[in-house]
Amino acid sequence: MKLLVFRALWGMTGTIEQQIQQIADAGYDGIDMWVDFAPPPSQLLPLLEARGLTLIASGPAPRREDLEPLFARLAEYHPVKMSLHAGRDSMTRDEGTRFFEDALRLQAQVDVPVSYETHRGRLLYCPWDTLFYLQAFDNLNLTVDYSHWVNVCERLPDDQAEALDLANRRARHIHGRVGYEEGPQVPDPTAAEFQYAVAWHERQWRRIWEHRRDANESEFTFTPEYGPPSYLHTLPHTNVPVADLWNICLWAANRARELFV
Repeated sequence: MKLLVFRALWGMTGTIEQQIQQIADAGYDGIDMWVDFAPPPSQLLPLLEARGLTLIASGPAPRREDLEPLFARLAEYHPVKMSLHAGRDSMTRDEGTRFFEDALRLQAQVDVPVSYETHRGRLLYCPWDTLFYLQAFDNLNLTVDYSHWVNVCERLPDDQAEALDLANRRARHIHGRVGYEEGPQVPDPTAAEFQYAVAWHERQWRRIWEHRRDANESEFTFTPEYGPPSYLHTLPHTNVPVADLWNICLWAANRARELFV
């Protein structure tokens, strides 16, 4: 199974041409793009093709009526995968069930894998609600970002073993950011004081890798999705970042290449 490492455009600076060139020069396989801030396909796709990069397209659908136009917009970019921020955390489970019924009906009409992110503020914001929906829908797959679950639970959620096990089995893409009990992003994943959190996340990611390998999939996708301030911690009064975002993501990309073998 081949590992493909993507770079989010989140937090990058410069023109889109400069960003794409920097990503290609660093050895990434593609970009992970939030559609609301993306250049039009006519501008972006030739840049990617010229540098041999592929694309994962993501976007938000907080309401059921947002789903159809979002799927249509994501499809314009011809991504290898689609990833959605689904619904709102304030929805009841009945409302969430109707949301996923519509989402999965529309998903069946696209020809690329679709997954739904485990993200704060969304329907899949916590392990227990995610478990409910995974059990309700056999064809509901995930983009896992467990940094959010750690933050929401204020603990490494090993007490949610059933939810973690099923989520790992249904994961189709990883947003590989390390969170900790009080936040969705550790200040620096290379710091000794956060290695317990790094180790916990990497155990989950490795289990996902093993499930996809055992399913005989040909490719495995991973995005080291660390973000800029205010996700990235800053010094008080100055807003100076405590670490370099580009180097953190590059460290995480190289770490993934060591982990998934």
